[in-house]
Amino acid sequence: MTELLDGLWQGSLWLAVAALLLAALRPLLVRLGGVALAYRSWWLLPLLLAALLLPLPEVALLQQVPSLPLTVVPGAAGGLSGESLPWARLLLLAWALGVGISLLRDLRAQRRFERSLGLLHARADGSWQASADPGLPALVGLWRPRIVVGPQFDQQFTAQEQNLILQHERSHRRNGDHWANGALLLVRAVFWFHPLLPWAARRFLRDQELACDARTIAPQPALRGLYASTLLKAQLVHPVAPAVCHWRSQPVLKERIAMLKQSKRKALPWVSGQVLVVGLCAGMAAVAWASQGGAAAGTRIGVEPFEYAAEDAAKAGLDSPIQVDKMPPPSYPKSAFEQRQVGVVNLRIEVDAQGHPTDVQVLSATNPGVFDAVSIAAARSWTYRPARKNGKPVAGAVRIPITYAMDETEETK
Repeated sequence: MTELLDGLWQGSLWLAVAALLLAALRPLLVRLGGVALAYRSWWLLPLLLAALLLPLPEVALLQQVPSLPLTVVPGAAGGLSGESLPWARLLLLAWALGVGISLLRDLRAQRRFERSLGLLHARADGSWQASADPGLPALVGLWRPRIVVGPQFDQQFTAQEQNLILQHERSHRRNGDHWANGALLLVRAVFWFHPLLPWAARRFLRDQELACDARTIAPQPALRGLYASTLLKAQLVHPVAPAVCHWRSQPVLKERIAMLKQSKRKALPWVSGQVLVVGLCAGMAAVAWASQGGAAAGTRIGVEPFEYAAEDAAKAGLDSPIQVDKMPPPSYPKSAFEQRQVGVVNLRIEVDAQGHPTDVQVLSATNPGVFDAVSIAAARSWTYRPARKNGKPVAGAVRIPITYAMDETEETK
């Protein structure tokens, strides 16, 4: 439960960092490699999210370094208790509800747009002609994207203008922009609470259209004027479907026209531009991936005191004992704090081959009944790595002492 909340927090933080970084670097990227380079730089966002999903490698040294028992003091940060778990559940419920509402809203908008097209008829040029025009021409669909034009397409545009529009939409399809819009829909649903994401999404879609314009006109620069006049012939106030690549997009019309006037060749070679973007994305993704270790370094400890871990693993014929990835301490019981009670609780935790705790027992306690409940609740919330035997994960059991101390005092066993 807390792992998901931690992941959402880290993902939100890195999305904000990436969006602000790209906004700051965009003028430089455009100057060096054009709008196409700026558009490709948006790969940074999905790569950062993917990097956060990758687990950190096991560090063999951790199994050799003597580990200390877990010590709990009053007011320990990050404690998990029965009182805090409902808040985590409420946060997860609110997040899941927001994801569902966001997905439902976007899918309904997409469905409403597709229904408003009416009957579609195949054209000789490979496109489809709709019976109505809710915002066409456009590339519609994800699995089977189709270029759809309006019922007045032939009357509204000349043959040369029609060809430019179809080239534009085919460029969207070849470049996979429809898939990028689908991915954006999912990211906006998962991070619906993120204050910067709507702004970043608008900038992403703007760069997508500018890059598509640049790809379309690059082989035929003499048609820049015609292309600009074609853009002016039909404009939308705003896009009406979340997973549609519209030809018409009013908010970026001025930028699209201005971009068409830039006939000067960029100084940075194409390969150098790709190296720059790949380096930026790979570097930031590596930093985000490595940052997971910094967040968990304080709680990544051996699951038993050093005098037990190696011995117990050897007796059981295990290659390596069970370890705990995240071990937030329990909260100090209020009654024990008021009475200044201290103690040590020795737990025995059974962990299955998937790393899930199946049973938690109190082996001994210096103050029976005082710290037992919070200790068991904490142990059930920890994240475990199963023991390994012959290179495969297996079920096992571990002993973990938890020391409850007041101020600097510490009870020993």
